[in-house]
Amino acid sequence: MIRTERLILRQWDDEDLLLFSQMCSDKDVMEFFPKLLTAEESFSGARRIQSLIADRGWGFWAVELPGQSKFIGFVGLHTPKENMPFSPCVEVGWRLAKPYWGMGYATEAAKASLHYAFTHLGLEEVVSFTTAQNIRSQAVMKKIGMPYACNFKHPDLEPSHPLCEHVLYKINREQWEQHSL
Repeated sequence: MIRTERLILRQWDDEDLLLFSQMCSDKDVMEFFPKLLTAEESFSGARRIQSLIADRGWGFWAVELPGQSKFIGFVGLHTPKENMPFSPCVEVGWRLAKPYWGMGYATEAAKASLHYAFTHLGLEEVVSFTTAQNIRSQAVMKKIGMPYACNFKHPDLEPSHPLCEHVLYKINREQWEQHSL
């Protein structure tokens, strides 16, 4: 478990599954993903995330707003598929329910995730990526000190797909230390 000034990043529990499913069927939350997820797809994804955290102690943690909401989304660290052009790597990522956008929660939790990546896991670099159109997520990447690295075509999407063009941001330990001062 990781505590920040306003949030708790923790292992998922069964109570999170329905809220996650509702979030993944929200057209605004999923605007930059190829499709909305069914309840079963959401449950399966959450169980996979839960299992990865149980196995290695870290991952896309469930985010809780103490005293207000038990589950507002997820933020944390993940190992992307090997077919990504910059793999092997560890990414920092997030997905929050729409009522919690614009309050700095993704930035706060992502900063805590980077701290964990560099101080607990001893990583030398962390990446983050999103579609070229996702300006909100790119703003979070910039706020947590990640410089733009390059554009790339997502290997799981057809080149003609409107979301195929992605941007990659990276931060190394030295850059993180400078940004954290």
